Amino acid sequence: MSRDILIAPSILSSDFARFGEEVRALDEGGADHIHVDVMDGHFVPNITFGSRVVEALRPITKKTLDIHLMIAPVDPYLEAFAKAGGDILTVHAEAGPHLDRSLQMVRNLGKKAGVAINPATPLSAIEHVLDRLDLLLVMTVNPGFGGQAFIRAMLAKIAAARALIGGRPILLEVDGGIGHETAPLVVAAGAEVLVAGSALFTGEPYAGAIANLRRAAQAGSS
Repeated sequence: MSRDILIAPSILSSDFARFGEEVRALDEGGADHIHVDVMDGHFVPNITFGSRVVEALRPITKKTLDIHLMIAPVDPYLEAFAKAGGDILTVHAEAGPHLDRSLQMVRNLGKKAGVAINPATPLSAIEHVLDRLDLLLVMTVNPGFGGQAFIRAMLAKIAAARALIGGRPILLEVDGGIGHETAPLVVAAGAEVLVAGSALFTGEPYAGAIANLRRAAQAGSS
């Protein structure tokens, strides 16, 4: 049975000098979510955006702002990103000692709660917080930089995550190395939200790039 595939362009790959224009173009080009990679230079070896950037983007698009918080500790910053206008706040299972508490905080702030797990992190790390989740993000590269190669061993993990979710209303998202070759593979394994950076920011108009990636992904959905 085929299912809807959501495309979430990662603005980490966009032209920072034209940020607002880029997000408008992605919105008009058919993006389902706008994926914002927040990195702190501590949990991951890169520094990107803060809550003020999310606040600036919020009036530009009505699409879901999918905030991927690659920061540790994360709890002190949840309120700022919620107030800035993030719709989904995704924390890393590895980033703090009290994952359940972090997810409760996100829900109490009125936001959807997501958890990301790195390639080496087992699914057992999140099985006891499933009922607090709106989104589960399986990293298919190690977090910190765009343009990395897809780790094929993660296909089995995506399939296991799909089985673990079962009938729960939890979106299964993948992030890392997603392009025309890997999109149908991750969808066949059970993914339904695809974060894509390099594959979309090629100079091709975003409407065409998003449609082409969605078409490739849907080949794995039946």
